[in-house]
Amino acid sequence: MLRSFFSITVWRAFFAVCLIWMALTMPATAATKIDPYVLQYLKASQPVEVPLNAAGDTKTFTPEQLSEGKRLFKSSCINCHVGGATLPNPIVSLSLSKLKGATPPRDTLEGLVAFMRHPMTYDGTEEAVLCREVPASWLPQETTENLAAFVLRAAEVARGWATARFE
Repeated sequence: MLRSFFSITVWRAFFAVCLIWMALTMPATAATKIDPYVLQYLKASQPVEVPLNAAGDTKTFTPEQLSEGKRLFKSSCINCHVGGATLPNPIVSLSLSKLKGATPPRDTLEGLVAFMRHPMTYDGTEEAVLCREVPASWLPQETTENLAAFVLRAAEVARGWATARFE
């Protein structure tokens, strides 16, 4: 009887340790990969459509992809573009109207990715020296599109995005 009790106790303890180990070592679920900003300010608890090109086509992005875009923005762009403002040139923010007014327009996924790949001044006349080039060898196309989708979605729906002027 004692031996059977001991065996059951050992197995229960072993089982509990296995469950704890699995919980600690398993990858995070998709829900934990979604940035709270994406849910609250980008209103993206479900996939959202982002303008793809001037022809009116769209591309769908999941909350996880937008969260990846936000992480990239935070690690690579936020030094100059706090909240969608543009510190080196406060007149040109990342608002939809300013993105659309650029030459060529940057208010679509294709336009903004093209700008990231080869940054040009707002009027498109020369290379932009203050914004670094994002070559495909550094960020693959899908990852760059996630970053651009984050910016475009924020410009479309995030309250306060690109409204501050730092002069």
